[in-house]
Amino acid sequence: MYDLLKGLRVVEGAAFIAGPSCGLHMAQMGAEVIRFDAIGGGPDFRRWPLAPSGDSLYWEGLNKGKKSIAIDLARPEGRELAVALATAPGEQGGVFLTNYPVKGFLSHEALKARRDDIITVRVMGWADGSPAVDYTINAAVGVPLMTGPADDDRPVNHVLPAWDLLGGAYASFAAVSALLRRRLTGEGAEIRVPLSDLAASSLSHLGQVAEVLSAGDRPRMGNDLFGAFGRDFLTMDGKRLIVVAITPRQWTGLVKVLDLGETVAALETQLGTNFARDEGARFTHRAALLPLFEAAFATRDSAALKPAFDAGGVTWGAYQSLHQAVTQDPRLFTENPLFQSLSHPSGLTYPTAGPAATLAQEARGAVAVAPRLGQHTDEVLAQVLGLDSGAIGRLHDEGLVA
Repeated sequence: MYDLLKGLRVVEGAAFIAGPSCGLHMAQMGAEVIRFDAIGGGPDFRRWPLAPSGDSLYWEGLNKGKKSIAIDLARPEGRELAVALATAPGEQGGVFLTNYPVKGFLSHEALKARRDDIITVRVMGWADGSPAVDYTINAAVGVPLMTGPADDDRPVNHVLPAWDLLGGAYASFAAVSALLRRRLTGEGAEIRVPLSDLAASSLSHLGQVAEVLSAGDRPRMGNDLFGAFGRDFLTMDGKRLIVVAITPRQWTGLVKVLDLGETVAALETQLGTNFARDEGARFTHRAALLPLFEAAFATRDSAALKPAFDAGGVTWGAYQSLHQAVTQDPRLFTENPLFQSLSHPSGLTYPTAGPAATLAQEARGAVAVAPRLGQHTDEVLAQVLGLDSGAIGRLHDEGLVA
């Protein structure tokens, strides 16, 4: 945890990954993030993976460091409480994060009528308001048809929700950008972050829109790295390593460690090319190169290759399961200062991540765990809405909060 956003109050009414991860990023940079949910939990409150207690580790992970208030959002009085929270006064408030529909009681227009300088950040599926999730957007932009074995035309869905994760990060960037403008001009903002636009713009930024218009859809190619040399290889001791050679240094180091200099030079003469200078040539002629490298890996032990690769400037990695990484890898988990071992409401104790960014000259603060659902209801009603104990008690008695 850092204090870059200390004093800022963000109200979050969101579910699943993109919206809550935006709030998580802001909370771990010091903002007070107040999340409201329906009494009993929203649609992501029991989402897998689950702890043995039945608590959602997914919800617990995405809501670390936030405050939680539970409201009966099915009743007009409960919806009024949510609007009052989002629009509560104060120079450091008035930032609302949501994935609720554009129209309705949490529309920007409704909130702006209550607070003129409100900043509303809305994560969406399709830009036209149609519902979508990461996986359906990914199917629409064609990524599953580019992924998988070259000899199989079935789509391959990605297990990592990339557009959701990018959406949360982009939404937090957009929120802070709008906040900077508001401090200069007093203007609020309505920011919409559709996953469809994130996917389309990202593929455009990577040159893939221009590519398909000029050359057609990219064919499936298994684990081969597009446009350069990179793939997984099996070593003599049965380990699988991935090597990536994009730069001339990476390529020459790999060839030297595997003692393939003469063989590769002969192939270059035969093909009339220079692999060190032209990374595209390594990709174009991979059918000729890959058997040479497969044979070289097959005669070498991984334990000898790893230090040789490091000394030779080769970019490589070893395949491992997530369990292996979490329990054995010091760079990722076991000795990474990003993590602190904490006990959570689920009853489990495990390495818990703070912010991914490191402020090099500042000490990391303690990582905060997720709240229990509704844990801060009374505190938020009193401190943000200024309600006294009698008013709060009546809301409990009426079943509007929990």
